[in-house]
Amino acid sequence: MRRRLRELAEAFRIALEAIRANTARGILTTLGIVIGIAGVVTTMTAANGLTNRFKESVAVLGSDVLYVSRMPWVVTGNFFEFRNRPNLSLRESERLDAALTSAFAINPTAATSRPIKFESRVLDNIDIVGTTDRHVLVSSAVPEFGRFLTSFDVLSRRAVCVIGSSIRERLFEGIDPLNKDVKIGRQRFRVVGVMEKQGSSGFFGGPDFDSQIFVPISTFVKSFGGSNRDLNIAVKAPEGRALDDFEFEVTGEMRKIRRLTPTEPDDFSINKMDSLVAMFNNVMGQVLLVGMIITGISLLVGGIGVANIMFVSVTERTREIGIRKALGARRGTILMQFLLEATVICLLGGLIGLALSLGIAEIVSRLLLPASVSPFIVAIAILVSLGVGAVSGILPAYRASRLSPIEALRYE
Repeated sequence: MRRRLRELAEAFRIALEAIRANTARGILTTLGIVIGIAGVVTTMTAANGLTNRFKESVAVLGSDVLYVSRMPWVVTGNFFEFRNRPNLSLRESERLDAALTSAFAINPTAATSRPIKFESRVLDNIDIVGTTDRHVLVSSAVPEFGRFLTSFDVLSRRAVCVIGSSIRERLFEGIDPLNKDVKIGRQRFRVVGVMEKQGSSGFFGGPDFDSQIFVPISTFVKSFGGSNRDLNIAVKAPEGRALDDFEFEVTGEMRKIRRLTPTEPDDFSINKMDSLVAMFNNVMGQVLLVGMIITGISLLVGGIGVANIMFVSVTERTREIGIRKALGARRGTILMQFLLEATVICLLGGLIGLALSLGIAEIVSRLLLPASVSPFIVAIAILVSLGVGAVSGILPAYRASRLSPIEALRYE
């Protein structure tokens, strides 16, 4: 055992000396490995950052909430079958509320886009959401300043609104928005609250939750002509109830409300956060696969470069190999020396690529996404570097170990 350790230490020392003797060649050789490892780490870090941002974005939807809608969130099959479905109405929401006595909360919402104006500043195409006081029960979002809508606001059709954090920053620019009047479309509303920052899912075509404005749904219908507008109904499951079981109950009640016969298909959709998560995982899996293929090609090119340099190194040191074998060096020792040399070259390239990726991740985290290089990604980068080194060096090392000492000593 001690002999093996001594041989390993000696092989490692010789490998470092060989790399140091050809520094410029070693740097050029590791360039492909640096780029490949940087690509692997950056791709995985970006994927983690997107995952974190997505989780932040959809957390507001709630994992225990079902959304009854005319259309599914992820459309598969014949789109025209979904398009021809009848809209959901406030009356149906009221009937569902009366029928589902076990539900924790039921909240209807309607949406439109309108410009919003405060003094001389105007924001175009802002999402206006008509909702009720139950919105805070089915969502994790709460006001940061002021208050949310109340049942009195809904019953009295009051012209009040609660704005998202992004609206506050873009429209008021440091001014306290509470109790200020804004013009939404042609109607004036008083700001009674500002929602806490929730994050955006806009990069997947979803809503920017921080750029929404909430108004009483009764006022929404009155101001924006929402009597025939399509609604979404959020239904929060009772505590401790399995969401899948509760979904069957909601589906059954909606079929009763719409008077569907047993042979008729549903003319509504039950959506939940799982469908968005599944879509996201599918998209991210494909993106990650493409990224890994591209970086894999870079690592392949880098590995071929390392193998080529190792063959050159074996040729240049043929006489040295012959002398060592003549003095009693075993084939395994020679094999270990050159294999270790290739592995060290790739490991150094991997560490440089990892350091480069840490800098890129810091920039991305500050400017775009909450990205960070996890210990798991660091371990993957090191293992990939070692693996590429071992694969790249195995043939040159085998060739060196198989050289005849007599022929090697004759080599000039």
